Amino acid sequence: MVTPANVVAALLLLVPYLAVAFFPRAVVEWANGWPRWVRLAAPALLAIPYTLVTLAAGDFRWSWFILYALLPVASAALLRQARKLDQNQEKSQRGNWRDFLVLAVIGLAVDLRWFQNAWPAHLSIFNKVLLLDAGIYGFVLVRQLGGTGFDLRLRLRDLGIGLREWAVYTPIALVLGLSLGFLHVHAGWPGAGPIAAAWLFTFFFIAVPEELFFRGWLQNLLERRIGRSPALFLTAALFGLAHFNKQSTSFNWRYVLLAAIAGLFYGRAWRRDRRVGASAVTHATVDAIWSLWLR
Repeated sequence: MVTPANVVAALLLLVPYLAVAFFPRAVVEWANGWPRWVRLAAPALLAIPYTLVTLAAGDFRWSWFILYALLPVASAALLRQARKLDQNQEKSQRGNWRDFLVLAVIGLAVDLRWFQNAWPAHLSIFNKVLLLDAGIYGFVLVRQLGGTGFDLRLRLRDLGIGLREWAVYTPIALVLGLSLGFLHVHAGWPGAGPIAAAWLFTFFFIAVPEELFFRGWLQNLLERRIGRSPALFLTAALFGLAHFNKQSTSFNWRYVLLAAIAGLFYGRAWRRDRRVGASAVTHATVDAIWSLWLR
């Protein structure tokens, strides 16, 4: 549904996401110059896209408006406390319950579709991007968590790492997926345009948000707590479990298994240089091929 209100709302959500993704240092330095109260109150502006979309559709509700105004502010406040605690510890940015609480709320809200009813039909994508912006604001501008690698100015090395992990994962996924009856090969060539469009959409709206959450934030924090390999396997397992209700009304164990294995390769791609762009290349390529030829 393309309306002027929806277009403006989409721009208000995409501009912060892309600004931090392509100009991370400049945006962080700019935000550092704000008064403290502005930095804590600013994420309440994320309620504006909700207001625009739902007023235009005649579906505005104050309860959802308050939630979208307060949740990003509460997340930012918790992450500011986490940052202050780091300054009093010998080993900084190891994460504490505040970091993991914010991640749990954002992750479960998206995965379990807690807020889907806030939006008109077929427009719940706004919810995912809004919560992504809240996470970016909290972890990048307030928490200033290091080592996330959220920089989408892709390098040839990012592409090489991402495609290498895709090439290693693909034979495993094909053999396992076809034998389990989860994957089904479809012949046909949709054309270069649809392929490119599918990959770009997947990269920016599925792969990057999920890779930033699971690798840039979750795996990153877990590495500091439990080590590289345990963090890789635990994050992959959680990534797999996040797919338990996809394409099914019950527990889709085949999807969970394939996604968990994929998560190992996404995590390997990210941790090679700690770059979200590299793992997002792997993720987007896997998902685009699956959606075009294997679903």
